[in-house]
Amino acid sequence: MTINSPARPWMDSDLSLLRDNARRFFETECVPNQDAWATQKRPDRAIWRRAGELGLLCPDVPEAYGGAGGSVLHQVVVCEEQHRALVNSFSLNVHSGVVAHYLLSYASEEQKQRWLPAMVSGEMVGAIAMTEPGAGTDLQRIQTSAVRDGDHYVVRGAKTFITNGWHADLIIVAVKTDPTARARGVSLLVMETRDLPGFRRGRLLDKLGQHGQDTVELFFDDVRVPVANLLGGEEGRGFSQLMQQLPRERLLIAVGTATTMQRAVDETLGYVTQRQVFGAPLMSLQNTRFKLAECQTQATVARSFVDDCIARLQRGELDVPTAAMAKWWTTDTLCKVVDECLQLHGGYGYMREFPIARMYADVRVGRIYGGANEVMKEIIARGLEA
Repeated sequence: MTINSPARPWMDSDLSLLRDNARRFFETECVPNQDAWATQKRPDRAIWRRAGELGLLCPDVPEAYGGAGGSVLHQVVVCEEQHRALVNSFSLNVHSGVVAHYLLSYASEEQKQRWLPAMVSGEMVGAIAMTEPGAGTDLQRIQTSAVRDGDHYVVRGAKTFITNGWHADLIIVAVKTDPTARARGVSLLVMETRDLPGFRRGRLLDKLGQHGQDTVELFFDDVRVPVANLLGGEEGRGFSQLMQQLPRERLLIAVGTATTMQRAVDETLGYVTQRQVFGAPLMSLQNTRFKLAECQTQATVARSFVDDCIARLQRGELDVPTAAMAKWWTTDTLCKVVDECLQLHGGYGYMREFPIARMYADVRVGRIYGGANEVMKEIIARGLEA
């Protein structure tokens, strides 16, 4: 059973067709493989190429670079369908919504021509490596170094919690080109990892949830990266580049979160309508009805807020504090909604065969990645003082 959501203000026939194609892909080619991917802690590499064949990778990349020339709305539609299907074993948000847009914004024309078509086709998988064992949200404290040596940088250090890291062929790595500086010492280097001497992947991390997601550690032992792979062509611009791109990343997190919130309500509504308690459907009890009313209200408010943020991004008006609001509030609220929905499932809510149980473990990380929610609140507070 599904709540009838209001029509999206931006949906058109082209986006509807993309939504149908994405839904079929995730439901028929990904959902049946989720358990196997969870067991091996990574998806099969072939799923990336299949997504590329169907035009689901980087849909808003211009045609000049192999893409479909869509807008951010095309990326939003794919994101929503992936989260509606509860397919979290690979991150199209990171690949298409984040890495591709760093390249579009800062790479040279030759680099765009070389890298973006391969990302569109799924030949190359993209990742971004910011977090380190001793530096998470505070990116100014990273220790991975890049020392200039002729026409190369020599990179030493390690990264952790890297999404898509096992399959990644193209990784944007945050490094320190000036160890004496904080923000001005951060730069972004693009690494092509295939047969790259000194580059190695660590273990697939054993996580609380999202078990099929290939989240890994990365190690750089005197890795030589061409100076030409410095994004933006100038040292010290990495931190500002990260700050410019993070609102988009945080909005995409909120897009997926709002979709998952509605899926949690839909799952629970279907369950309580069928489940009999004291000779009547569980839905007939006032507590059940009130709890679901609260959850649906929160899901509807989340969708409305996210749609407003999408419209702002389209107009080039999505600011850092607003994106932070969307990220922290939707992820916090999702955890509360899923908890309430699990409770309404009773003992079955604790069984992993029920989607709500898997959601309970999977959604918790949303309050951490993309910048911890406590940091989001600090960003908002600073905006109030400006």
